[in-house]
Amino acid sequence: MLRDITLGQYYPADSVIHKLDPRTKLFATLLFIISVFSFDGIVGFIVMTAFLFGVIALSKVPLSFMLRGLKAIMILLVIAGLFNLFLTPGQVLWSIWKIHITREGLRNAVLMTIRMVYLIMGSSVMTLTTTPNQLTDGLEKALKPLQKINVPVHEIAMMMSIALRFIPILIEETDKIMKAQMARGADFETGGLVKKAKNMVPLLVPLFVSAFRRANDLALAMEARCYVGGEGRTKMIPLVYHKVDRLAYVVVIAYFVLLMVIKVVL
Repeated sequence: MLRDITLGQYYPADSVIHKLDPRTKLFATLLFIISVFSFDGIVGFIVMTAFLFGVIALSKVPLSFMLRGLKAIMILLVIAGLFNLFLTPGQVLWSIWKIHITREGLRNAVLMTIRMVYLIMGSSVMTLTTTPNQLTDGLEKALKPLQKINVPVHEIAMMMSIALRFIPILIEETDKIMKAQMARGADFETGGLVKKAKNMVPLLVPLFVSAFRRANDLALAMEARCYVGGEGRTKMIPLVYHKVDRLAYVVVIAYFVLLMVIKVVL
């Protein structure tokens, strides 16, 4: 299960999506997420699906690798679907005792599941095709105007970069601790929900200790190098828009406008 988490990982490849400016990918991801939660028609979802899978094909990231990341949130998808299915009032389709399934609940459950899947896949395209350093630089550059109202843009971008870097490290550390505990007789698979939760204690305690130790080491290293933030710092590779970035902006905006037209017309 731990190896199925792809969020925060970078998949190296020679593709058009990899070569895009990180600001372009951030803007495209934001607009795609807005579109996923703003439009709910069948035609709209067909356009979203075509756009998403077209981008995945251009990124040259294997679809199987991207779908593997959905296994980690399968429980969340099931819970969200069941809550919408049984707790949404409306026209009753099926009923037993106090459990009711309504037409609106069924529709909301399907829509929420699709939206969450598209949200994870759309976000994964950005993280899998962009290194943490590029994401930090792109986010800092995109939010730079907020510095005029005293928003700590560099610090926010740095925290996000560190968080993304820690995800694969903590996953690897968790895997090592699990194997060590299983070699000593720990059981993380059998038993009910309560027993499994209790069995996670020997895993969570050393994991938190390791995470705090790594964070402390990182803080000491930054202080030893007299790190004071982004003021006066320069970039080794400055971000510059190219022709392909301008074309990507046009395509993404055209995609969003098409969805708006579809929603108004249909």
